[in-house]
Amino acid sequence: MPAADEKGAAEVVLGAAEAEPDKPKIWRILHGGEDALLALALAGILIVPLWEMVLRTFFESGLVGGNAMTQHFTLLVSMLGGAVAAREARLLTLSQGFAKLPAPWGWLCEIWRVGLAVSVSVLLAWAGWKFMLFEKEGGKIIAYGVPVWVAQLALVIGFGLVALRLVRHIGREWWLRLVAAAVAGAIVWYVLRFAVEPETWTPAIVLLVAVGISAVLGAPIFTLLGGAAVFLFWGSWNPLESVALSHYSLSTNPTIPALPLFTLAGYFLAEGGTSRRMVRLLKALTGDLKAGPAIVTVLACAFFTSLTGASGVTILALGGLIVPFLTEARYSEKASIGMLTGAGSIGMLFAPCLPLILYAIVAQVEIQAMFLGGVGPGLALAGAVIAWATWTRPAAERTETKWSFDGPEAWAAFWDAKWELLIPVVSLGGIFSGLATPVEAAALTALYALIIETAAYRDLSIKKLVGVMRECGLLIGGVLLILGVAQGLTNYLVDAQIPSLLVDFVTTHVSSKFVFLACLIVILLLLGCMMDVFSAIIIVVPLLVPLGIAYGIDPIHLGVLFLANLGLGFLTPPVGMNLFISSYRFNKPMTEVLKSSLPYFGLQFVVVVIITYWPALTTTLPSLLNGVRS
Repeated sequence: MPAADEKGAAEVVLGAAEAEPDKPKIWRILHGGEDALLALALAGILIVPLWEMVLRTFFESGLVGGNAMTQHFTLLVSMLGGAVAAREARLLTLSQGFAKLPAPWGWLCEIWRVGLAVSVSVLLAWAGWKFMLFEKEGGKIIAYGVPVWVAQLALVIGFGLVALRLVRHIGREWWLRLVAAAVAGAIVWYVLRFAVEPETWTPAIVLLVAVGISAVLGAPIFTLLGGAAVFLFWGSWNPLESVALSHYSLSTNPTIPALPLFTLAGYFLAEGGTSRRMVRLLKALTGDLKAGPAIVTVLACAFFTSLTGASGVTILALGGLIVPFLTEARYSEKASIGMLTGAGSIGMLFAPCLPLILYAIVAQVEIQAMFLGGVGPGLALAGAVIAWATWTRPAAERTETKWSFDGPEAWAAFWDAKWELLIPVVSLGGIFSGLATPVEAAALTALYALIIETAAYRDLSIKKLVGVMRECGLLIGGVLLILGVAQGLTNYLVDAQIPSLLVDFVTTHVSSKFVFLACLIVILLLLGCMMDVFSAIIIVVPLLVPLGIAYGIDPIHLGVLFLANLGLGFLTPPVGMNLFISSYRFNKPMTEVLKSSLPYFGLQFVVVVIITYWPALTTTLPSLLNGVRS
């Protein structure tokens, strides 16, 4: 596959900044400054932990306020990235909306969608403002005299920019924007002007239903979760500042910076020639083995998904490389697309994938234990896909020759990819050796990826760095925007004792652990279809962990089966996210992609059931780690 083709695939993934010749120069300058500021905030998350490691190693003392600076840089990335995503109309949504319906229905849908989304954004900005004023009175300092409230202004500015840009993208008709803004203004005025009478939930329920409908019409996911949090707190006579506090606490969690850092490393690799070098090496190592193409596909997908945390990115990045390779190996185009789609989410169970880290944070378990817990189930899923793809590989028209191994080519491919093969050592070595925290290990991984792609391979030019970091910040900002408001909703549910009530209800009506796990599989498959994995972790895990404890399920096992089921949800017909992404990437009808990936859905479903009912597959390696420590 020519390098140019691979680069094209990478540009699809990274969404390289489009030229804006039709926009006034002042807007291009402002947007460029916004992108540069986002890149600087990401650079801060990268540099501060590294400097902390250096000082601790040579001077036995860390950087003054180093952790606080890293955490507040993450808050800035969260809000700036979300604002840039809103500017580019790339905030995550549940549907594409109904704007193309004939008038006046399309207009009404847009007004409803945007009006509700803008009202939620403005209320979140207002909550951030009140929270910032409260914190300002405390006089807390981040480091070097910089007060905390200065960083907290990002909540106000970020949500405010999102609101303005949601209105901007409603359409070209000025009156549509005006009406949507008026709807938003009326809702904001009502919520801030009137307090709900005690035990009178009707206004809050009406607004909750309204924001739910707006999500179906195409409003961003964060407005659904944020709106639920805002209206539930408002309806229960709790201050809206609680939502801003939850968002701030999540964004400044000490372990959260690992998410943007590992994502940044994945983006550096995706923009470079990593996919080409890894596929070449895997092809050389498998030689003419009948299982060779399947092994190459599965391992390449697992490698990229484990680093980017997104199976969709893997399908987009490898699609232009893997599908032609599989068709050369006698697979039909349909079967090739099915295999790539089916293998896209396997890497979610391999370290250092972001969902593993986030689950460990939310469930309060060791990240190292989650990394080890995913190994056995991940290998089981990978092995099943390889076995099926090998068995279904069409036979050659001529007699098969014996397997041959091209030693010189394998050595050349290995030598070409030698720096990238050390990435797992860099990312996981520090964590398991205890020499680095997860955030520091993530920073080392990002720095290493940057160095090898710019200096060793020279695939990534310096002038492209801002664009790559902008795209990474856009992605992670959109995700953290969702996670922050989802944390507010989670805190409300905890305060309302929903987890305890849920445990009592389920344990009363479901006495069998076997039946509980069967119900859990069905529920998680549905969640995987309807919700992104990060939102699902933040919202569902706090409810699920107490249930797991009640049924005697190990939290590590619960986490792995949770992620395995959600990953399978990406393939669940007819609305699995990977099905849509493959349909878009290869310009194929949805029905064709669905049919081609259906065998992999069935196969992985069987493996997920095995993972669910065979806990030793997950818990053996973490138990060995605990045994070594003791």
